[in-house]
Amino acid sequence: MADNLVIVESPAKAKTIERYLGKKYKVTASMGHVRDLPKSQMGVDVDDDFKPKYITIRGKGDILKELRKEAKKAKKIYLAADPDREGEAIAWHLAHILNVDPDSNCRVVFNEITKDAIKESFKNPRSIDIDLVDAQQARRILDRLVGYNISPLLWKKVKKGLSAGRVQSVALKMIYDREQEIEQFKPEEYWSIEGHFQKDKDVFEGAFYGINGKKQELKTESDVKEIINQLKNKKYTVDKVKKRERKRNPAVPFITSSIQQEAARKLNFRARKTMMVAQQLYEGIDLGKKAGGITGLITYMRTDSTRISDTAKEEAKGYIEENYGKQYLGNNKPAKKKEGAQDAHEAIRPTSTLRSPKSLKDVLSRDQHRLYKLIWERFLASQMAPAVMDTMTVHLLNNNVEFRATGSKIKFDGFMKVYVEGTDDKKKEENKLLPDLEEGMVVDGKEIIPNQHFTQPPPRFTEARLVRSMEEMGIGRPSTYAPTLDTIQRRGYVTIDNKRFIPTELGTIVIKLVEEFFPEIIDVDFTAKMEGDLDSIEDGKVEWVKVIDEFYEDFHKRLETAEEEMEKIEIKDEPAGITCEKCGNEMVYKMGRYGKFLACSNFPECRNTKPILKEIGVDCPKCKEGNIVERKSKKRRTFYGCDRFPECDFVSWDKPIARPCPKCDALLVEKKSKKETQIQCTNCEYKEKTQN
Repeated sequence: MADNLVIVESPAKAKTIERYLGKKYKVTASMGHVRDLPKSQMGVDVDDDFKPKYITIRGKGDILKELRKEAKKAKKIYLAADPDREGEAIAWHLAHILNVDPDSNCRVVFNEITKDAIKESFKNPRSIDIDLVDAQQARRILDRLVGYNISPLLWKKVKKGLSAGRVQSVALKMIYDREQEIEQFKPEEYWSIEGHFQKDKDVFEGAFYGINGKKQELKTESDVKEIINQLKNKKYTVDKVKKRERKRNPAVPFITSSIQQEAARKLNFRARKTMMVAQQLYEGIDLGKKAGGITGLITYMRTDSTRISDTAKEEAKGYIEENYGKQYLGNNKPAKKKEGAQDAHEAIRPTSTLRSPKSLKDVLSRDQHRLYKLIWERFLASQMAPAVMDTMTVHLLNNNVEFRATGSKIKFDGFMKVYVEGTDDKKKEENKLLPDLEEGMVVDGKEIIPNQHFTQPPPRFTEARLVRSMEEMGIGRPSTYAPTLDTIQRRGYVTIDNKRFIPTELGTIVIKLVEEFFPEIIDVDFTAKMEGDLDSIEDGKVEWVKVIDEFYEDFHKRLETAEEEMEKIEIKDEPAGITCEKCGNEMVYKMGRYGKFLACSNFPECRNTKPILKEIGVDCPKCKEGNIVERKSKKRRTFYGCDRFPECDFVSWDKPIARPCPKCDALLVEKKSKKETQIQCTNCEYKEKTQN
């Protein structure tokens, strides 16, 4: 019988840790939280210093029974939940249930599930950090006070099933405000002049800069004509040549927000999926007996710190020197601590640099391998030398009209040999070379091209942009981003079009009501201050009851006003203009979890529902009678099929084109990749290329 009982959160971790600790330790799992506030009621006594009423979570009775049984056998109990506020709270609840003294050395934390890290953590157990627990309780109670007071009000005044959370309302407001900016945006005309120049056989491009060394904007076509008329001939003198060396530093290792952004850009992962796969890599993957069995491959993935341990740095240094050479070694200066970062544990990194993505390909799923590769490359690159770029800027003059041409080339690739950070914007060309030019030289102007442009509205938020903006504004914490974005989608407050958030009619109604009656809930500065207050609770600088009391005093007054003054809003179903084939009543548009769908207006007597089919203007090539429509698979992937299904079973993952193949008259389809869109024939070898 084991002398020591260790309780972790998940069974996957339990197996790995038990193997590392040996026979004297029994490791079991609590399966996350075991106690929480009740779902059926507020569970917070506002008249007794906001005292929470905790109950056993439904379905956890058998788990607790087993934990109590094991606890009676053990001489010593260790609580080893995750190293964050939630983990500390889980440990505190377990201590209460199992009669463990929270002031005893019962708490064990580790940033990575490796043999050395686990053994070291058990050498240094500590007591439960009650400040961390209070910070978690304060957040939970705040969210409960907001959600369980505003949500019933929305049910009464608007529609059942609505919710208004503290962080989710701010995220929705950001999406709504961006949509208002787009709708109110008025495009403004502006022009540019592109020049194509030639020196000997080399042709290069430049752009109009200004007159007499002063930058000049081109707002109208007449401005452009005036400049072009000033050009005397096709000869341009090289007035200045500026050459310099520019260093480009690697990105710091991942934190929770940055891994969500980069996985969205490079892997097309949603925030929720990124965190789910990262959890699997953290908890452990079976590498096979020879490689050590179940092993945690990355450090803890909920972190806002870019700090790296000296051991990890040294291992990375050895790997870089051996595989790339000494010249690729970075200076390993510690990254600056981000303002407001809790810095509780390290950045997200591989537990061993020696486990290359290639060596793990056979034991990881496709998604696990892709995310691990991203984490491994980002960390390794962060420890490498800067890249060095040679840049060149050339000033070209013709009758005091100035054009400028820029070029650059990679002199030393440094960290770029392994990894380059993605961007939400279009990439600039890195290796755009200019010919060798010197001051006083004359080059030929081959072509001068005027281009008309119009200013563009700000882009809608992608998940990556929204996470980045929330992080910059201090809204939410690493663990809240993914569930927040998931909630506003499930509630039907936003839809996603082309990976970008658009507020729905329902979302707009909800945010306007919250904005009118509870402005502080969606105020960015107020929400960021509240996050700071929660951090102060964690640091032991302020009492959690005081923070909540200050919030609730004003919030309660607003709640009473809203109960009296908020008008009832009836959301009428929009007629679809078609009749139900089952009962003859009119079909209407309804909003569901995955967006709009068609339903019979005679519900609940008739429960007929249908997806909204989007025609693409192509006749069905199989039955010749139906039209091709856009559909969604169970996994929400777009495909195309005949609207006469099930009579006609034509389907295609690729979008059909409304013209036949010029060679064989068969169906043409659009095949998309990141770089290009290619039109292909489904019968012969005919292909066309068009840029995305």
